[in-house]
Amino acid sequence: MNRRYLLEISVETLEAALAAQRGGADRLELCGNLSIGGVTPGIDLMRTVREQLRIPVFTMIRPRGGDFVYSATEFAEMKRFIADAKQAGMDGVVLGILKNERRVDIGRTQELVEFARPLHVTFHRAFDDCADLREALEDVIQTGASRILTSGGAKSAPEGASTLAELVQLAGERVVILPGSGINASNISEVAKHTHAREFHSGLSTRLPYGGTNYELFKTEICEMAGILDRYS
Repeated sequence: MNRRYLLEISVETLEAALAAQRGGADRLELCGNLSIGGVTPGIDLMRTVREQLRIPVFTMIRPRGGDFVYSATEFAEMKRFIADAKQAGMDGVVLGILKNERRVDIGRTQELVEFARPLHVTFHRAFDDCADLREALEDVIQTGASRILTSGGAKSAPEGASTLAELVQLAGERVVILPGSGINASNISEVAKHTHAREFHSGLSTRLPYGGTNYELFKTEICEMAGILDRYS
């Protein structure tokens, strides 16, 4: 049975990726160094994860931690990372570029979206750093990205649920709004109910702290979340 809702889990190791798949994740966001919000993982990890998993894998395209205003050198590095992602067989990439005035850099983001084709592109939580989320929504749509990972500008998706609901309504069929940050088994059904989103993102850092190895607990929480979405469907 195909689930009406989709669950994406962010991971930084092969072991976590396999545990997420066993738990029922529908898609992975593969990152390096999640403790700083994620950067591009090495190509060897991309290849290994792709070889051993059957579910779609998107990889983070981010040259460093910190803000999302990038130099020409960093922009060129992002293109090289996208080329690596293609070579490694990734299904999509996750990226975002802003201008100094806290607006989406439409031109350079669009260039990366075009360069990434045919891979799907998610505009990540750089979106939440924008001064005006409604304006940012229209800007991201212009870039051609497939989805937006966002907490609705709040610290967590549950706290930003009302804004997320508005973004889902405004986006319509033009782009997928992917609520993320702070979503777990205790609140995913409420987030789904209040936002009317169809895809959800979780890192479960409370279940698998950065550098942690309790993959069974991680898998169990994902399994519970997937089961909730199945029942909610």
